Amino acid sequence: MSNFQLGLIIAGALVLIVVVAYNAWTTHRNAPKRPRPAEADPAQEPVARHEPAFDGAVLTGGGLAGAGLAGSGAEGEAEPGFDGHAVDLRDALDLPVPTAERRGGLDPLIDAIAPIVAEQQVSGDAALAALPPTRRAGSKPFAVEGFNDAAQQWETPQPGQRYLQFQAGVQLANRVGALNEIEFSEFVMKAQGFADAINAAPDFPDMLHEVARARELDQFASEHDAQLTFVLRARHAAWSPGYVQQNAARLGLVAGAIPGRLVLPAQGPGLPPVLTLTYDAQAAMSDDPEQSAVRDIVLSLDVAQVHRSQQPFARLREVAAALGEAMDGVLCDQNGTPLPAMTMEPIAADLEQLYDKLDSRELSAGSALARRLFS
Repeated sequence: MSNFQLGLIIAGALVLIVVVAYNAWTTHRNAPKRPRPAEADPAQEPVARHEPAFDGAVLTGGGLAGAGLAGSGAEGEAEPGFDGHAVDLRDALDLPVPTAERRGGLDPLIDAIAPIVAEQQVSGDAALAALPPTRRAGSKPFAVEGFNDAAQQWETPQPGQRYLQFQAGVQLANRVGALNEIEFSEFVMKAQGFADAINAAPDFPDMLHEVARARELDQFASEHDAQLTFVLRARHAAWSPGYVQQNAARLGLVAGAIPGRLVLPAQGPGLPPVLTLTYDAQAAMSDDPEQSAVRDIVLSLDVAQVHRSQQPFARLREVAAALGEAMDGVLCDQNGTPLPAMTMEPIAADLEQLYDKLDSRELSAGSALARRLFS
């Protein structure tokens, strides 16, 4: 074998080694980032690990366009400012459902109410048996309450109690829209059926007046509803679901009921979460999640559901910044346009104005009435 042939063989081997090494490096560089094994600290007691997973679907809705929100009458532009409301059904209630007292009962501010007076006292068991099988009139919640003389308060009929006065109510508006004539008629039929069953007489409000109130309330709600949606996008390598969960868990987010969703719990049992983080549910449910590639995660805040005292927008900014730094991601709007830091301050100012307007209408963000209206 000549020196020339030997040189060609050596050169070919070197090229092959370089190609294999480059391919291995490229594969490693582009592989989804995986969670790091927990490092034991000999100075600390072992701590139970949470394995969070984001729950639910991506929220869309009205509010601040610069944060990735769509308006109710028009598509949002990538600049801060309120421009209405258009919201999908929320997936944010993975925590326990609030009790009736915590949710609040019927209220003339957001409900059409019909007093019902029985000819004689009615047991709670009989009242419960007389309730209609569904608690909705069309798309609006329907409820019946009895007045507890001992407690001097309205409550959902309870077994073992006795009532003389009742009230039936239907919500005037929610995110589906305003109460209409057909829904009001269904409310009357349900309430009348309940009254007949307990031998009582209802006193219904004027339909046209209540429908007009519903439209006015829906107009206010549409103009003051907001859901903030930010997208955190991987700059280079994608993330595995476990990597996303590990980094989110360090910031206090916990697993939701739906694969691909994490929530930041509120400061109180049974309340909607402060923030939600969602990513591809199929990646979360794949046979080998660590081989699944996640390039986008979505951070969402339903403004009306969280009290301003919890500073939800400040916490959203902190979470977004911390995740972006730890995971090498860039914060974008829903269209994938990067959001500069200067965008956040105008959004924060707009939110404060929104909170003030909701307070002035006695529909403060995070209150029972606001959670009912903006649902």
